[in-house]
Amino acid sequence: MSDKANTTPRRALIVVDVQNDYDGGNLAIQHPPFRDSVVNVARAMDAAAAAAVKVVVIKQMAPETSLIFAKGSHGGELHPEIARRSRDHYVEKTLPSAFTGTDLEAWLRANAIDTLTVVGYMTHNCDLSTIIHAVHMGFAVEFLSDATGSVPYANSAGYASAEDIHRVVTVILQSRFAAVLKTAEWVECLKTGALPERDTIYASNQRALARNAA
Repeated sequence: MSDKANTTPRRALIVVDVQNDYDGGNLAIQHPPFRDSVVNVARAMDAAAAAAVKVVVIKQMAPETSLIFAKGSHGGELHPEIARRSRDHYVEKTLPSAFTGTDLEAWLRANAIDTLTVVGYMTHNCDLSTIIHAVHMGFAVEFLSDATGSVPYANSAGYASAEDIHRVVTVILQSRFAAVLKTAEWVECLKTGALPERDTIYASNQRALARNAA
């Protein structure tokens, strides 16, 4: 962790799509296991509330005929651990980024938020889309890697396990788009005022080259 900066971040915790379909439903999270990651999402929400960090809950919406997140279905509803906790703002979306077609940016600007802490699902889809979108709009981003998760994919481009997808995306995010850290580390940052470590594309690449040459 870096030393405390002169300016304290004005954070909002962005809780992305923590819905029942991810909890053993039609799109069950495999890595990290949902049962573990949802505990960390809840922990982050509790820590945010205790530290007066605003909490925004995002929900993915899909037509009633959809196989996942169908309107009116159990799978499409917020997970009970998230639904029962307080929030400062609620956003429904239909595309991966929480910013597209929603009032999220306007709400963040109105509340003078400059730093987003992203948790929820999935690492490689809605989290990734939201984080990149946020960076392009000038927000600083933090990503809690144990409060999220991935599923495996197989298609015409090949196969990737949930663990591979999650690991690679977090490495990519840390290289440029977000400060990647564990929930416990983030909670400590809230207590101490320390800022999480950020990295660069160049430095990340140079370390990889040195590692490969060793």
